[in-house]
Amino acid sequence: MRNSSSLWNRLIGAGERLYSGRRKLATVAAVGLAVSLGYHVIFGQNGLTMYEQKKREAKELDIELKRLQKENEQMSGHIERLQNDPSAIEHQAREELHYTRPGEVIYTLPAPPAKK
Repeated sequence: MRNSSSLWNRLIGAGERLYSGRRKLATVAAVGLAVSLGYHVIFGQNGLTMYEQKKREAKELDIELKRLQKENEQMSGHIERLQNDPSAIEHQAREELHYTRPGEVIYTLPAPPAKK
């Protein structure tokens, strides 16, 4: 009877060691999985670093959009004036095309010499 008891104890001990080994292996696997998921969440294709980069790009594009909308409004106003205001047309022609009224003289000054 004693032999069967010691055999039983050895089997129980082997089972406990096997269970303990499985538990350690499962713990290591869970930690590895958690580290892998954490890395993917932060540095992955759609991770936090990409999110921050896209957020920064969206902010820059929003600023650019507002600047272009303001420029568009200014140009629309300029077009409106050129279409409806003869003095605006005259001013534009004088500035860009150097048109003059009868009797006026335009003096063109030479460009300043380049400094060396």
